[in-house]
Amino acid sequence: MPLDKIEETPDGGLRIGALVRNSDLAADSRVRRSYGVLGRAPLAGASAQLRNKATTGGNLLQRTRCYYFYDITKPCNKRSPGSGCAALAGLNRIHAILGTSSGCIATNPSDMAVAMRALDAKVETVNGNGEARVIPIAEFHRLPGNTPEIETTLKSGEIITSVTLPPPPSGVQVYRKVRDRASYAFALVSVAAIVDSVGGRIRSARLAFGGLAHKPWRVAEAEERLTNAPAGARTFNAAAEAVLEGARGFGGNDFKIPLTRRTLHAVLADITKA
Repeated sequence: MPLDKIEETPDGGLRIGALVRNSDLAADSRVRRSYGVLGRAPLAGASAQLRNKATTGGNLLQRTRCYYFYDITKPCNKRSPGSGCAALAGLNRIHAILGTSSGCIATNPSDMAVAMRALDAKVETVNGNGEARVIPIAEFHRLPGNTPEIETTLKSGEIITSVTLPPPPSGVQVYRKVRDRASYAFALVSVAAIVDSVGGRIRSARLAFGGLAHKPWRVAEAEERLTNAPAGARTFNAAAEAVLEGARGFGGNDFKIPLTRRTLHAVLADITKA
């Protein structure tokens, strides 16, 4: 398969080459028709000029957007392992509230990866010996732990060749991104939601979040609390509590906890009209 093409798979899904540009992905009629959450997510990222250059593989491998990662005068365990994390007691408005460690509180910057997490995408790779591997998107990005400098589960010499999507799920697909300005800004909180509901009752739900953790965040219990439940504030709040279990702010980003709750509530209310 050409690395810059999107092709249909025998099971009714799509295979997206690693060199497919974000702008082409968002414009593809099959993506727009059947994977709307993925069509919208890249349009929320960066600028039109960058989307015309950014690729699927490159987007998944974006480095951390952290002030201290770029400032070489400040300690950063991701840039210089063992040096410390200046963000813990510094400017941390954009930083993580979930899945953090004492070594790093940075977030993953990708919009596209959040949508792919909701869609249960799989990352296909190959190494220098021609050996192929398939990595579920849930396992592709790592939490920081004690080794925040290791961001993905790619092995040495391994490269991304494509991303595959399973057949499209049923339900309404929404991608909502809350940020400080309308363009060229990273998510404070983003939600990729796929919700199947009828008659005021939710039959199934998938929720993935950006701006909250070192990887796209998805909590099975939150989706279970929505499944076969009536649409409404009580159900939405129960899902939000599951998403935010263990959440911790670091001063400048404390607001992300109530913001996540409100954003999820607004998305679910809009989809279900509750």
